[in-house]
Amino acid sequence: MSRDSNGNKKPRISKISNSGSSPKPRGTKSARPRTEKPVERKEPKEPKAPREPRLMSQSEAKSYEKTFDKPASRKMGKRIGKSFDSSSKFDKGPAKSGVKKPYKKPFVPVDEAEKTRSFVQKRRFDKLAKETPKESIRLNKYIANSGICSRREADDLIMQGLVEVNGKPVTEMGYQVQKTDRVVFDGQGITPEKPVYVLLNKPKGYISTTKDDKARKTVLDLVANASPYRLFPVGRLDRSTTGVILLTNDGHMTKKLTHPSFAMKKIYHVTLDRKLDRADLNMIQEGIRLEEGIAEVDSISYIEGKPKNEIGIELSIGWNRVVRRIFQKLGYEVELLDRVLFAGLTKKNIKRGHWRILTDLEVNNLKML
Repeated sequence: MSRDSNGNKKPRISKISNSGSSPKPRGTKSARPRTEKPVERKEPKEPKAPREPRLMSQSEAKSYEKTFDKPASRKMGKRIGKSFDSSSKFDKGPAKSGVKKPYKKPFVPVDEAEKTRSFVQKRRFDKLAKETPKESIRLNKYIANSGICSRREADDLIMQGLVEVNGKPVTEMGYQVQKTDRVVFDGQGITPEKPVYVLLNKPKGYISTTKDDKARKTVLDLVANASPYRLFPVGRLDRSTTGVILLTNDGHMTKKLTHPSFAMKKIYHVTLDRKLDRADLNMIQEGIRLEEGIAEVDSISYIEGKPKNEIGIELSIGWNRVVRRIFQKLGYEVELLDRVLFAGLTKKNIKRGHWRILTDLEVNNLKML
């Protein structure tokens, strides 16, 4: 390597080939002379003539008006004299760069068969909603609400033809029942209401029916505030008979407690116009023949500590005025007749003319009878 007079290394300079393919050293300038191009001066262009205004078509005018239904900004709102709705999520002004557009749900192709199916279902539903009043209820739910059985079991009863609506058997599933319809199961009318059981100590002068043509007092007048539902007396006590009587809206329970096959026990306190002979007492114990047949009693006896004209009698038959007719057959007149027990229910702690709601235990006992 060559050095200068001071002993320092000289920079190595590469030779420049004629072809010009080798790189130039850093910091060196091209030896090629520059040729300056003459600057061409452009003549000023003539100004263009202004465009003539074009009339807007009717369709363009409508589309233009739609774009300005809502202003795109506050300035635009002020400029066109409209109030700016700050609650809107997106401005619906003219299409500009940077203006957000509302989100559109992507198009999803739907099968034509599915379209037709959903359309038909909607029409059927609308038609059913028009034809079916709001007061109606499905028959199986009607039966289940009456406390007889569950909905699934009610469907089986309907299919077997055991349910009648307005006197006609119904086997159609999903049948709609109106509030005014009369539904009968197993020969007894039912109601889709919560069962209510009211025990009344009936006073004298009230009849045990729901209506009376002579406008006499009924037991329903005494229990008017006991339940919002309509109640019915279970069995009957004549106008002059007092004592325990059950009222309920449970038709199935009413039939069970009044049907002769169940033989519900009843105990009466009888007061006669004169003393009852021992021979007549034994004759009643053996059975007295009446129009319906022989009136058999479960037991009869004098009441301990009372005169001989006060008798206690227990029987299961439910013939009309059967106790009075038994004593009349032997020449006695019944002055007072008080029922002290019916189906295991007594009038204990219930004043004459008052009532109370049965407990859950008492209701369960009635269902088990």
